[in-house]
Amino acid sequence: MADTTDIKNGVCIKFKEGLYSVVSFQHVKPGKGPAFVRTKLKNVVTGKVIDNTFNSGVKIDIARIERRSYQFLYKDDMGYNIMNTETYDQIAIEESLINSPQFLKDGDIVELVSHADTETPLFVELAPNTVLEITYTEPGLKGDTASSTALKPATVETGATVMVPLFINQGDKIKIDTKEGSYMERVKA
Repeated sequence: MADTTDIKNGVCIKFKEGLYSVVSFQHVKPGKGPAFVRTKLKNVVTGKVIDNTFNSGVKIDIARIERRSYQFLYKDDMGYNIMNTETYDQIAIEESLINSPQFLKDGDIVELVSHADTETPLFVELAPNTVLEITYTEPGLKGDTASSTALKPATVETGATVMVPLFINQGDKIKIDTKEGSYMERVKA
C-alpha cells in the first residue's frame, strides 16, 4: 500500500468504491496543525470530478490501468466486437462503455482502458476526431444564410446526424470531433 506521498498527477487510485485518476494535487503545510494533501480526482468510468483532502500519511490504494489498441470489427446482439491489434483476441463491449458509438465505423482503431488486476473493461475511447462521408443532406440554396453560422442536418455513413454548414453536400467527407459530436472541417478528396 502506498501513502499520500505517492500521489502524483495521472496516478489512478481506488477511492470510495471506484477508480479515480488524480487530476491535480497540492501538498499543504499550514502554520498550525498537521499537513494535508488537497486533490482533484476524476472518476475513470463516469468522468465526474470531485475535490478531496487527504491527511498527510494516510494509506491509499493505487490501481493499475492499462490502455490497449483495439480495432472495431462489427456490432451484433452481444455488443460492439473489437479485436486486440497485437494478440488478435476478440471481445464484445457493451455500448454504454464507448464514449461516442454513433461515430464508430468498421476498421476504426480505438483504445480500451481496463483495470489491470481484474482485466475489467472500464471504457473505450475513439480517436479525438474521425473522417466520415455524408450520405444524405438537403442541398444548400445560394444566398440562404441569415448569418455566417447557418447550419443544416446531415447524415453520415455511420447513421449519425451532424449539423454542418450550408456549403456541405452529399458525398463530401467531413472531419468530426468525436467528443463533442460536432463538425470540424471539410476534408479535401
